[in-house]
Amino acid sequence: MSAIQLVGSKTAAQSSATQISLSGVRKYFGNSGFVALDGITIDIPQGEFFVIVGPSGCGKTTLLRILAGLDRQSEGSVEIRQSDPSRPTNSMIFQGDSLFPWMTVYDNAAYGLRMRRVPEREVTEAVRIWLERTGLWRFRDSYPHQLSGGMKQRVSIIRAFVNDPEILLMDEPFSALDEQNKLLLHELLLQIWEATRKTVVFITHSVDEAVTLGDRIMVMTANPGRTKAMIDVPFSRPRNVLELRQKPAYGELVFDIWEQLRDEVNRARMLTEGKAS
Repeated sequence: MSAIQLVGSKTAAQSSATQISLSGVRKYFGNSGFVALDGITIDIPQGEFFVIVGPSGCGKTTLLRILAGLDRQSEGSVEIRQSDPSRPTNSMIFQGDSLFPWMTVYDNAAYGLRMRRVPEREVTEAVRIWLERTGLWRFRDSYPHQLSGGMKQRVSIIRAFVNDPEILLMDEPFSALDEQNKLLLHELLLQIWEATRKTVVFITHSVDEAVTLGDRIMVMTANPGRTKAMIDVPFSRPRNVLELRQKPAYGELVFDIWEQLRDEVNRARMLTEGKAS
């Protein structure tokens, strides 16, 4: 098995604009013959908001875990261009609540910096700036059980950005929230991303969410996961979420992506029910 290859910015074989490069990535499990990913080849430029959509069981999370270094590909190569070795390569935001319940909002936000042994004065300054920017400073001494679901995910986003990673990996972070909180967090994430322009790889089941947030969208097939389509999102930035969704072109793009996805969702359902040949 091959692990991720970290490539220095001065020695990268790819263009200096490419931060993540996957070539022929396959993932299979044990002796069962189950193939989760089959021949994924993509290049993600530095600073791109890259979104992956696909039916359940198509390998989206497996792909993200490989990028995070939590799993290894069975075949193919994964290269990540690291411009600053002193910074973490990536931070990951998971689906649902991933905060430490015994830590306050402040301590959760500071966790990554403290693990890197950043001087406490710098930790205090960074955490204060981010909590104030997102309206959570007055909740700094609260514990996760005292927060709403939307506030918990705000803290998760802050914890990732405070740690200043080169790449942010997000696995359906808003799927458990109601539509109002999703809308607010879409606006917050876009504002933070506009300010930092980090490379983001974002997984979602929602076509609306993909079009709202992304620069480019990869549609995946039902298992085994392959690239079915790569779609550029033509809308300029910065984006106002409500104004964007009023545009006829927005609805047309959502419809086009759903047309790409519909057959894969139906095939995934048939596979789950044991009806596919």
